[in-house]
Amino acid sequence: MRKRTGNQAIIEQFLADGMNFMFGNPGTVEQGFLDAVSDYPEMRYILTLQESVAVMAADGYARATQRPTLVQMHSSPGLGNAIGALYQAKRGHSPLVVIGGDAGLRYMNTESQMYGDLVAFAEPVTKWSTMVLEPANLLRVIRRAIKIAATPPMGPVYVCVPADVLDAPAVEPVMPTSLFSTRVAPAGEMIAEMAQMLVSAATPIIFVGDGVAYSGAQAELTRVAELLGAEVWEADSGEVNMAYDHPLYQGMTGHMFGFASKPITQKGDVNLVCGTYMLPEVFPELGSIFAEGAKVIHIDLDPGAIAKNHPVDLGVLADPKLTLGLLAEAIDASFSSEQRAAAQARAAAIGQRNAEKRASQLQADQAVREATPLKMSRFMEELVAQLPSEDVIIVDEALTSSPALVRYWPPQRTGEYFLTRGGSLGIGFPGAIGAKLANPTKTVLGFSGDGGSMYTIQSLWSAARHNLNVKFIVCNNSSYRLLQLNIDQYWKDQGLPKRDYPLSFDLSSPPLGFVDMARGMGVAGIRVEKPEEVAGAIKQMLDHPGPFLIDLALEGDVHPERVGATCGQ
Repeated sequence: MRKRTGNQAIIEQFLADGMNFMFGNPGTVEQGFLDAVSDYPEMRYILTLQESVAVMAADGYARATQRPTLVQMHSSPGLGNAIGALYQAKRGHSPLVVIGGDAGLRYMNTESQMYGDLVAFAEPVTKWSTMVLEPANLLRVIRRAIKIAATPPMGPVYVCVPADVLDAPAVEPVMPTSLFSTRVAPAGEMIAEMAQMLVSAATPIIFVGDGVAYSGAQAELTRVAELLGAEVWEADSGEVNMAYDHPLYQGMTGHMFGFASKPITQKGDVNLVCGTYMLPEVFPELGSIFAEGAKVIHIDLDPGAIAKNHPVDLGVLADPKLTLGLLAEAIDASFSSEQRAAAQARAAAIGQRNAEKRASQLQADQAVREATPLKMSRFMEELVAQLPSEDVIIVDEALTSSPALVRYWPPQRTGEYFLTRGGSLGIGFPGAIGAKLANPTKTVLGFSGDGGSMYTIQSLWSAARHNLNVKFIVCNNSSYRLLQLNIDQYWKDQGLPKRDYPLSFDLSSPPLGFVDMARGMGVAGIRVEKPEEVAGAIKQMLDHPGPFLIDLALEGDVHPERVGATCGQ
């Protein structure tokens, strides 16, 4: 009989907390722990070929389940590989519990091979980073980590578990982690004050983020918006907080340049912010973003988000679902007949503008339907015609193709569409793997660009290894297209004339052979270049019983003839 050590106890702790998937990549200093995993068949180890893939697949699983999700990784080199993916998880509030190996406490003073200050490595990209220093505290620390990861605002945690701590005899009892409710509502007078501010508004505007989805507040948000006749904008979001085809849903504020968001944020005389912070662009507006004299109400479970960058008139630390539900009742009861009529007129006008905008976009799509190179709109038109009517999940990091994607397949409910967030490339394919593991009976598709997919292309091997029926689509414009769009804006801002894009944005030479790469990792695939090929390729993909990749050749602005030994400079 093997003695029961920390290696066994830590697995039992995770199982007690319902964590029966472990996303990882093995290393030497974790060998005792990984050896113990084979004694627990209920713990399913999802093998990935690089730590970023492990973190991003776990991110997809955590987003799909909204539960703490386990990641295992190696010491200094492994954690270093995962930093960008952990940044993505932190920005996106994914409750990952990352356990990292180390040779042992007794070797730390020698600065031996693979030594590093692992806690310091992880601190900037996690909600909490720590190391277990005493075997008798192993499970206590793990439970604390799970609790911190799961408590709003959720986020990844890192726990270094040295080998000699894990090899020591287990002395602590296993028990489920004590999680607590955050379903808290404001005092009645606060609800009344918010309602009075909103019903008095001439142009109320609502800004929301993923705190709405995590709270399950989609219905309550929609009712508040409908009562007020208010535009709803998303900021710093990747979940479905409101149905994309709702007449009041406006899309997202600019994620890159603050000046693009400012005309939106200055529309309202009363602004309701819920489940996000203002504003998460790369180059945000440094001055005031709201109209002079406008009022701002902010509801959030994250105290750091309220008035983070801009003052608010009424900040409320509370659960979005409960608060929006109470607020809807108070608004409904507070309206005068004139105010109610004005709100209904606003809603009708906003809906009419949305309908006209959508009709114009669809008309423009039809004008290029037979174009070569392909347009994303043609692919989505054909895909939607063949997809099941429900039980479909899409993980999307193909940002320049996203507008066409959601135009033809507008997400309806939280949990069916996951948009990349955080800025790290590579989430599209491993995120879809995680979502499929959480939803084995649903059709799961991962969309990525050619540039983004190459960050984690080895995730295809994991899909084949674990026989996961995930469908992968590479939106291949042979470039970093988003960078091209961003430099267009930079030239405009700087008053510079437009010229050829930097060749460092050009991926056309040599061409990336995605179908060959997929086949080399056990995944079937096909390249699609012409409009008449689209429908057949989609049918082949959906009918295939395992993972399948479509390399979709889209229009791009590239110059392979200019690429040379120094990338053309």
